[in-house]
Amino acid sequence: MPSPDLAKAFRVKDGSRFRLKQVDPAATTGFKSKEHAAQALQRGVERLAALQERLYADDHWAFLVIFQAMDAAGKDSTIKHVMSGVNPQGCQVFAFKAPSAEELDHDFLWRTTKCLPERGRIGIFNRSYYEETLVVRVHPELLVKQRLPEGLATPRVWAERYEDINAYERHLSRNGTRIVKFFLHVSREEQRQRFLARLKDPAKNWKFSVADLGERDRWGDYMAAYEDMIQATATDHAPWYVVPADHKWFTRLVVVEAIVATLERLDPSFPKLPPGERRALETARATLEGEEKPGEA
Repeated sequence: MPSPDLAKAFRVKDGSRFRLKQVDPAATTGFKSKEHAAQALQRGVERLAALQERLYADDHWAFLVIFQAMDAAGKDSTIKHVMSGVNPQGCQVFAFKAPSAEELDHDFLWRTTKCLPERGRIGIFNRSYYEETLVVRVHPELLVKQRLPEGLATPRVWAERYEDINAYERHLSRNGTRIVKFFLHVSREEQRQRFLARLKDPAKNWKFSVADLGERDRWGDYMAAYEDMIQATATDHAPWYVVPADHKWFTRLVVVEAIVATLERLDPSFPKLPPGERRALETARATLEGEEKPGEA
């Protein structure tokens, strides 16, 4: 039987020693097929729904889930399946694409800061401020568009952004936001197959952009940027999980187990009423139970 601590196998424990080659994108540790994993996934979804209800009622912690990945790695479908049992009023999802003119006129953390979850809620970032150390690093011309003052866009800009992100996440953690981060690690061949599926199916054509091929040509640059990013920003208060993504059903299982395990460590609970309020509720209950039922008058 698979370990109940499946997600632990894919948590980056020592960022400085992490290498992407340590994780096989096609791994399905302990599971043989989608059908084999179906019950475990359903249990995880149900457990997450129950924990989210307690998180919302407790109203002390906020919970931020970050997804990063190459195109076609399965971010959207993972979010859809893992969060399928969660009450919509307790969850919010934001997808971050190319920044607007207004966003470019602010610091690189501004647009995501506006979207942070409130206490009691789960916030999901489909891409995030980490794009500033990924796509902007692979395409330096995007950094020019940010119009940083002269002398600030030095060769150390990426290391400085890692420092800023670590400080930012530490600040959030110290103020009651728990963070988990997922890199969905898809292989280049699996991405090719998924792109072809999008091109062959008219219902999926809209998911493909010719620009996707240009990004695919920079695969090596992106893998180097992802590895550097994970090495620099894997911390105890905001851990990275590098999740095999060639089999979407396995990706979803690892993600839900990691989220559930984190929420269980928070152990949110339903509020306990003080004695005075409890007596008031008991009085209200007695009043309602004492009302005449229709037809008894």
